[in-house]
Amino acid sequence: MAEHLSELSFDDLTLAEGLKKGIAATGFKFCTPIQAQTLPIALAGRDVAGQAQTGTGKTAAFLIAMYQHLENNKEKHGSGHDPLALILAPTRELAIQIHSDAEQIGAHLPYQLGLAYGGVDYDKQRQQLENGVDVLIGTPGRLIDYFKQKVFNLRRCEVMILDEADRMFDLGFIKDIRFILRRLPEREQRLNMLFSATLSHRVLELAYEHMNDPELVRIEPDKMTVDRVKQCIYFPPNDEKIRLLITLLREKNATRTMIFVNTKRSAERLGEFLAANGIEAAAISGDVPQRKRQRMLTDFQEGKLAVLIGTDVASRGLHVPAVSHVFNFDLPQDAEDYVHRIGRTARAGASGDAISFGCEDYVESLPLIEDYIGRKIPVEQYDHEKLLVIERPPYKPREKSNRRPPRKGSTSSGGGQRDRRGQRPRQR
Repeated sequence: MAEHLSELSFDDLTLAEGLKKGIAATGFKFCTPIQAQTLPIALAGRDVAGQAQTGTGKTAAFLIAMYQHLENNKEKHGSGHDPLALILAPTRELAIQIHSDAEQIGAHLPYQLGLAYGGVDYDKQRQQLENGVDVLIGTPGRLIDYFKQKVFNLRRCEVMILDEADRMFDLGFIKDIRFILRRLPEREQRLNMLFSATLSHRVLELAYEHMNDPELVRIEPDKMTVDRVKQCIYFPPNDEKIRLLITLLREKNATRTMIFVNTKRSAERLGEFLAANGIEAAAISGDVPQRKRQRMLTDFQEGKLAVLIGTDVASRGLHVPAVSHVFNFDLPQDAEDYVHRIGRTARAGASGDAISFGCEDYVESLPLIEDYIGRKIPVEQYDHEKLLVIERPPYKPREKSNRRPPRKGSTSSGGGQRDRRGQRPRQR
């Protein structure tokens, strides 16, 4: 048994036969720590607020508890097309991943799943919800949109799950979350589960406001992640960073690698350099269209794409199995983001490598990161003379702006304030 797993096996839990078959299909036999501590509580019908990072098994924990609760209460469901369970996620990618996991775990159960997230398939998603779903998984904005159109209601909801609650706050969704939760049946009438990377004051306030005296479960995911990842750091000058990266990618034969940068522009530039040097890579950031983002992720998960470059929007909520290497091309400016990033590797008990560059621009973040993880990151040296000679990408001139230049005598912001008739206010 892998050391990161607990001694509690799924066979020790009282579960429906169809649910046992779904769990068996995943290949997991023993619970992770977050599963071992939250499942007995939730399976007993009590609310849980759990501290857990992506990659610790929390998704399976809340899905198993949800399905078992629905099985235990199927005589009470009655008739109707509205959802029996609601799962809220902060990002489209996470909602899609939860849906995929729910399909696998619930493959032998009779529950219809539905997805609702922004960016694509508006009419298709609406039609699916109108046809009726038992488990609704989605992001807050799209869910509220359909709810206000009366595509579904939440009066039948028996299970509420809020995933990555801290991320909801970060993305400004908290008003939307409260809008949705206030439309559910009374909290005593449903099973409530909340998971968050940190159980901060604001997350706990949300939990106690909308849950039924939840039991708090705290795992030490940071330490778990850090312990399983082989970490090192190089200190290249800025003009050698890309050469060092390409040299290391070649040496390590890194076939499923995630590279993190701090800005969208850096991601695009790095992608161009890797492509010019024959490395299949794609840059994913917040403003990449949803269909393109999903295609990148699918290609990366299937091994068709060797390297995925991302800003921190890609560091949470993505479930990508068997990532061999994580590169911090830019050290993150937030120490927590370092742990989120390196947590893309060493998932489900596997080992992994995290390689960081302490460059001139971002090395000042290193002491904060080392304080946060409680250890020094080992320093690696490299031979400057052995760095590969690399190709530069073709020059791409920046697109010209379509904005008209300001008229003579006007300010750069368009001539200053004007009244309704387009006249400048009289000076006093």
